[in-house]
Amino acid sequence: MTGHISHAYAEDSKTIGSECNMSRRVLRTDLCDILGIEYPILSAGMGPTLFGEETGAPVDLVVAVSEAGGCGVLGAAGYTVDELRDKIREIKQRTDKPFGVDMLLPKTFMPYGDPDEGEFPLSKILNTIPQPHLDFINKMREELNLPEVEVIIKPDLTTMLPDKSIEVCLDEKVPLFCCGLGNPGFMVEDAHAVGTKVLALTGNSKNARRMAESGIDFLVAQGHEAGGHTGRIGTMVLTPSCIDAAYPVPVLAAGGIGDGRGLAAALAMGCVGVWVGTRFLATVEAGVSDAIKQNIVDAGEEDTCVTTLFTGKTLRSIHSKYIEAWNESGLEPLPFPLQRFISSELLKAFYQAEMREYVGGFAGQVSGLIHEIRPAEEVLWDIVEEAARILTEKLPKSVTVE
Repeated sequence: MTGHISHAYAEDSKTIGSECNMSRRVLRTDLCDILGIEYPILSAGMGPTLFGEETGAPVDLVVAVSEAGGCGVLGAAGYTVDELRDKIREIKQRTDKPFGVDMLLPKTFMPYGDPDEGEFPLSKILNTIPQPHLDFINKMREELNLPEVEVIIKPDLTTMLPDKSIEVCLDEKVPLFCCGLGNPGFMVEDAHAVGTKVLALTGNSKNARRMAESGIDFLVAQGHEAGGHTGRIGTMVLTPSCIDAAYPVPVLAAGGIGDGRGLAAALAMGCVGVWVGTRFLATVEAGVSDAIKQNIVDAGEEDTCVTTLFTGKTLRSIHSKYIEAWNESGLEPLPFPLQRFISSELLKAFYQAEMREYVGGFAGQVSGLIHEIRPAEEVLWDIVEEAARILTEKLPKSVTVE
């Protein structure tokens, strides 16, 4: 089967950047025309932790990416349903450009709490987890002399109330609904009825075919290199196989993409754009702590690893002493989201104690290409400029095409 071929073009533009006098390139694909954006770059939806102290894609970053000509995506995981509505409305107040909302829709999860009863302390749940896991927490507390922390659990998080959260997105008519985990095919018809496009992520071609058949508008093929929840197949192999499997649904590439070379490669493979996470974490507007931003800048391509420590699902993070301790414990992860409670309890203590070597931070292998923290606008425009230059004039001299 012949895969979808992206119709992309790059040329010089006289458009002047808001902060400089440099002319900006035109770089467009079908994705730009469908979403109404200038450049085929989406920021990955990276949401806050349970205790709310690590937000990858806050409103500031979403607005910055969208205003720069891409499509900023708000990570909804970790917000309550009401907080999600507030964030969406804040984005609308600050930009009239298209944006997206990313939710996690896992097939199965271990329910907890009662939304009608409100918040409660995390200790209420920790006292019910298996003793070996509780022993692990207590051992870390004692050996590292961690400060006492209080984590308050909200049972009305978007992950626990997906139907209500989706309803908020559709009520607010968000331009793009993104599903970072799970298959959103069941809500495509309702989304289209209010003008919302639907995007899903996958890590294998079998799932790509299944999602495409469900009626989604876009598919992100996310390779093993990616930060956060990730699969087992590298981006260069996964992307073309997903393009073929999902045809004619347009495909974006993710995983290992942090500069114009990655965007140009994705377009050359037939993608309509890219889904960029880690590079936008190392920006002024990203909501992660300064320690995590610096960890990304300092990391090499071999300084990340895949672990089940944080959520119970495979997830790539910068290597840390916390991950080492988990690996040495020999414990199996608890079902989602119970495993998140273990990590939330200890991570908050690590943050409070400023123990950077135990924090790490969710990030991809592309960290090795990131050397400074910059405004998101500059990052996006540099990616566009480099990709346009490669596509129009910068193939290696050793390459001959006749």
